[in-house]
Amino acid sequence: MALRLGDLAPDFSAPTTEGPIQFHQWLGDSWGVLFSHPADYTPVCTTELGMLAKLKGEFTKRNVKVAAISVDPLDAHHGWSRDINETQGCTVNFPIIADPDRTVASLYDMIHPNADDKFTVRSVFIIGPDKKVKLIITYPASTGRNFAELLRVLDSLQLTAKFRVATPADWKDGEDCIITPAVKDDEAATLFPKGMRKVKPYLRYTPQPNR
Repeated sequence: MALRLGDLAPDFSAPTTEGPIQFHQWLGDSWGVLFSHPADYTPVCTTELGMLAKLKGEFTKRNVKVAAISVDPLDAHHGWSRDINETQGCTVNFPIIADPDRTVASLYDMIHPNADDKFTVRSVFIIGPDKKVKLIITYPASTGRNFAELLRVLDSLQLTAKFRVATPADWKDGEDCIITPAVKDDEAATLFPKGMRKVKPYLRYTPQPNR
């Protein structure tokens, strides 16, 4: 069965370029982002892992641990990491999980037979500190991932996990938020002392609560 939002992210043990991990234990109280890749030495994925290495500090600042995975063995990962460092001007600073027997790929439904029956699709899983899946995005092989969007989504997920708000289209950290419909007007005055702007009874804005 396909993994869905709100499901418990499957735990697993696996070798990585930074040593063996037990996934849930490795996550601890952090958020997590798991990036799947079809294979090592692929061009689009090489640029993605280079960008991830450069942005690692942005993820760390948000208390997010990141890991990549492909179905290739560990020795291939080490060789690919050297290529990534050379071609992308970076230093790979996160674990790349080896999954040659496709155990993790099966747990996370990363094999899509209509796309390719041997290799993992290029998916992103965001996992909360409660170990539940908060976001799943699957990209085609030809389209590189948008890391600014992933950071934006993390900002939204972390904000809405703490406050009874949602974030509107194209929202960025620091902008006004939407008060969720379950919050009544009189309750909103207490919850959101910065004020409320009512456009419709169901569409109410407030300045970002933690800014």
